[in-house]
Amino acid sequence: MIEHTKLLYRPDRVSAPGVTLLDLLEERGMTQAELAERIGRPLKTINEIIKGKAAITSETAIQLERALGTPAEFWSQREANYRAYLARQKELEHLAMQKDWLKQFPIKEMKKRGWLRECGDGIADQMISILNFFGVATPDQWERGWTQRRLAFRKAMNLKSDIGAISVWLRQGELEGDRIQCKPFNREKLILSLNLIRELTKEKIPEVFIPKLSNICADCGIAVVFVKPFPKVPVYGASCWLNPEKALVQLSLRGKTADILWFTIFHEIGHIIKHSKKEFFIELDDKSVNKSSEELEADEYAAETLIPSSQLNEWLNKNSKLSTTAISNFANELNVAPGILVGRLQHMNHIKYSDFNKLKFRYNWCETR
Repeated sequence: MIEHTKLLYRPDRVSAPGVTLLDLLEERGMTQAELAERIGRPLKTINEIIKGKAAITSETAIQLERALGTPAEFWSQREANYRAYLARQKELEHLAMQKDWLKQFPIKEMKKRGWLRECGDGIADQMISILNFFGVATPDQWERGWTQRRLAFRKAMNLKSDIGAISVWLRQGELEGDRIQCKPFNREKLILSLNLIRELTKEKIPEVFIPKLSNICADCGIAVVFVKPFPKVPVYGASCWLNPEKALVQLSLRGKTADILWFTIFHEIGHIIKHSKKEFFIELDDKSVNKSSEELEADEYAAETLIPSSQLNEWLNKNSKLSTTAISNFANELNVAPGILVGRLQHMNHIKYSDFNKLKFRYNWCETR
């Protein structure tokens, strides 16, 4: 669960510091002209300050301290608060004209998950909460940062209508990944740890294997996060670099069977080992998409790391008739869960997708996640 800093209290309205100045003058029976003479400023300037048309500069604040005994810091802070208030009002007016931008985000579900804790029901509140979530100043910056730079894959994949939900899912993964303490990335250590990771495929309970997986990967410089998917996010996993020494593997548990999850894990690890640190890779549940060369290479890496083709082909040549016992025994030799082998055989069309599914583990999201 991500902890968000509580918002500072901000009043609905902030008066100009000139209002306070006028109150002080009336309280002391001093005219604007007299004040102007005392501080050596034109009467017009004093009048504009009182009306909020002119700002109280640092120099003027010191002069007011001399003439009225009120600390210069008081006037400077009042001026700063007022100008910040005016800027926020202007921002709210601008955001109100872009309210349609909000429609693409699953705000109700984000609130339910605690990702927008301080978000109210008003359009402006929701706009600001979403911008804060993404760490950008304006919807235009979000467009440039998320739909053009980080999510350039949209051009090649038919996901335009779901871009908001996808970007929320990815951003949450980044936020959670940032919080995970990792050692500097070590490619050699990661490669040596692959057998340990593969052995975890035999563990049926996520509460047992996820901490082990996370610890192994963190020791190699990879933050592993599981983020529950949205209905409109057809993504199995994603990987990127949070900084030059720390990679991120983000998983959705979409599909829920062990063969899909572990293939995705090794697929994303393949990207980290083989491909550029500047790229952002996403594995989609979309068979209509033409995969890039990097995606195909990551697929091959995952398949070979889990079950080497040479061993699989040799076994298949010796076992023309497959059985539960034969599959289980060979999986045990490979040191992987039987369901991983079943998934590979189904993908290769050696068996039907309805065959031997009892050997597959199925995972479910806990209610507390």
